[in-house]
Order: sequence, then structure tokens, then C-alpha cells
Amino acid sequence: MQIPVMGRRHWLAPFLLAAPLYAIANPVLEWNDIAIKAAVASRQGPTLTTRSMAVVHSAVFDAVNAVQPKYQKFKFTGTAAPNASIDAAAAAAAHAALVKLYPDQRATFDQALSASLAKLPEGAPRNDGVAVGQAAAQTILTWCADDRVGAVTQYRPITTPGSYVPTTLPVAHDFALSRPWLLKSADQFRPPPPPALASETWARDFNEIQQIGARASTKRTAEQTQVAQFWVITGAPAFNGLMRQAVEQRKLGTLESARVAALVYMAFNDALVAVFDAKYTYNFWRPMTAVRNGDQHGNPAVKRDAGWLPLVDAPMHPEYPCAHCISAASVGQVLQSELGDVVGPLEMVSPTLPGVTRRWNKVSEFVQEVSDARVWSGVHYRFSTETGQKMGKEIGQYAVKNYLQPLR
Repeated sequence: MQIPVMGRRHWLAPFLLAAPLYAIANPVLEWNDIAIKAAVASRQGPTLTTRSMAVVHSAVFDAVNAVQPKYQKFKFTGTAAPNASIDAAAAAAAHAALVKLYPDQRATFDQALSASLAKLPEGAPRNDGVAVGQAAAQTILTWCADDRVGAVTQYRPITTPGSYVPTTLPVAHDFALSRPWLLKSADQFRPPPPPALASETWARDFNEIQQIGARASTKRTAEQTQVAQFWVITGAPAFNGLMRQAVEQRKLGTLESARVAALVYMAFNDALVAVFDAKYTYNFWRPMTAVRNGDQHGNPAVKRDAGWLPLVDAPMHPEYPCAHCISAASVGQVLQSELGDVVGPLEMVSPTLPGVTRRWNKVSEFVQEVSDARVWSGVHYRFSTETGQKMGKEIGQYAVKNYLQPLR
């Protein structure tokens, strides 16, 4: 299983690696902390970080569920020896997955595993827990070996013969072709096309972002600017801490924590597969391209601005639908379905806006804030955020209704 490294998010490393390990009794959250730091240290981008967290947490779930069978299995069909330690199973599963994903960090993982196991008495329960954890992780890793993640992108630049186009390849075209974890196919929740350029919806949302999303906007408030800059952070680091807080506030046990984390990251992974499938299907232009070509829409309600720039530089992939919005909504929907909407107060800091803490009382509040942020940043049209949020909710609902259900 090849895991290519992307260096776009290296600025997250000091933010996450400086944080101490949580002194907690919950091994799922303990190893979640180790995993997210490993992903950031490896400089993986948003898609691969999310996929790596899905690998770790699905392995942990299958391992602890084998020790205490209460839910439907994901991939591991083995059983645990009687009295096997659930804590040892969780630690060993996470360790085995992480060693495969990030072999250059093995010394760190070995030290963490020794520390985890040292908390448990020696003997058969601990050993049996380790055995089932390793077996569960190997099952997940074997299944992931042919998921097409890391395949060389075959993106074909759009041009006419002889005409120059930028030669930097867009991001995540290959991820759109990878195998989903839960969905039947990448296009299962593919949305309809974006609005026609002659439509009222297009004119409305074009004019909104032209005014409020511009770098030099006089319409955007100070708080809206703050929110836009805060949510430049994307991928697993953007939502991992919120998931942790929700689990901690509900005081979930090891098995229930493992289940929620696995559902969150498997749904999150599939949301990214689905959104990039849609993005590269429709190949819709970003606001900067649209605004600078405002005289080519065939719509008298929009105007060209030759020097327009967004507040935040747009990611290198097509605009529609909003990836950050589908990510937030898929995570949020799993948390709402399993823990309820009111799990707050939730709070978060962001390395993209140091010194600012954002707080929410409801899961739905941070989900909506992410959508608003992408409009205020000049990166996404309103209809694109609404579509992304709808897709994310559908994928989150699909995950919790069809996977890891309680046994009857």
C-alpha cells in the first residue's frame, strides 16, 4: 500500500505536535492523538490524512468489537480469546496500522505501545488483546492494499492544441478514482450540475461572492474575515478535535468511542471521494476565473472585474461542490446521529489564525460556519456550499444507517 506524501499542510505540524498527549484512560482517544500527530508529521494532505485516520480507527473498532461483540463487524471476522483486554486490543490495532502507514515513525509508535501496555497487568488477557488487535489491523491493511489510493493521476489538462495552460496538476484527481469505504460507488450521491450561467441563481451567488469574498471587500465584516481565515485549515486536523470533545463530553467507553471515530472517518473519507468525483465531473470554474471573465457569461446581471482576487487563495481543484462543506457536514451528521446536535460547548483554535478561539454549542453551528467561511473567503459560491453540505449529510446518514449497527 503506497501512501504518497503531500507537503501542503506542513504549517500544521507545530500546532499539533506541540500539544501534549492527553492524560486519559480512553485508549481510543489516546491513539487518536498519536495518529493525528503522525499524519501531520508526515506532511500528508487532507485526503490522505483522512484516509489514514480511517485505516487506524476502523482497525481499532474491529479489534475492540471482537473483544466485546456488540455491533456489526466492518472487515475483521475473527474472534478474541475469552477475557482478552480491550485496551490492549485498541492499542495494538492502532500501533500495527500506524507502523504500516508511517514506517519512518516506528520508534515513536513502539514507545507509545510500550507505554499503553505497561498500564495493563502482564498475562494472557493482555497478550490475547494484542493478538486480536494486530489481526484486525492486518485485515484492514490487506483490504486497503488495492483501494487505488496513491495511483498516478491521469488528469488531462483542458486546452486547445498549441495553447499554454498552467502545468501544475490539480489536487486529488486520483482520490476521486479510489475505492470508497462505505459507499457503493463514488457517484452514489453525485449532485446535479451547477446552475446555468444565464440563471438567476448564478447571478445572485456570483454577485454575492464578488462583493463579500473579494480581498479588498468593503462589504465583509471583521468577524466574517476572521471566520474565513480561521477555516483555511482543512482535512482531519480541522475536525478531529471537535470529534474528541464530543466523545469526551458524552463520556463514551472504549467500544462506543471506537465506533463513533470509525464512522466519522469512514464517512469523511467517502465524502472526499464523492466530492472529488463531482468536482472533476463538472470541472466548474473558481470565483477568480469567473469574475475576471464576467463579460463572457451571457448574463447581463453580472459584471467583469479584471483585477479581482479572493480573500483566501483557492485550492488547486475545481470549484463545485465545496469540499470543506461536505467534510464538515459528513463529520457533523455522524456526530449528530450518534451523540445529538447539542454536545457543546465545543471550541477550537486554528493554526491559520493564531490567537483566536471559536466556540459552538451545537454541531450544526460549526457545520454552517464552515459553509459561510468559504463564501466569505471568496473560494466557493453559495450554491456550492449548500450542495456540499447536503451531500455530506446524506453520506453521514448513509454511514450510520448501514454500518456498525448494534447486533440484534
